[in-house]
Amino acid sequence: MSPPPGTDPQRTTAPPPIACSLGTADLKRQEQRWVRLVRDAGTDRAATADGIALRFRADAGVERELRELVAVENECCPWARWEVRADGDRALVMEARADGDGVATLQTTFLRGH
Repeated sequence: MSPPPGTDPQRTTAPPPIACSLGTADLKRQEQRWVRLVRDAGTDRAATADGIALRFRADAGVERELRELVAVENECCPWARWEVRADGDRALVMEARADGDGVATLQTTFLRGH
């Protein structure tokens, strides 16, 4: 049986909306945690073709906070793909990727003032 006319057989669900599911207080706390981590341990921020890459100095406390932040982001902002990886022994990299308008949303949110 073929799909109905005008439908994409590869796409079974609509992409999630570009929105955060956190409430006002939790969103403010999350933003404050990101600002503090970038200020205290961030070493570089850059736009990528599909989002952003943030670099941090590698130490156990920074990695724990970064992974906790990314876990929240993966839950509250599923329109983007968030991951943390080590880059050698001295750096951690957080990459967030999105499609369409999500790219500009990531870049505006994380690179403003940079």
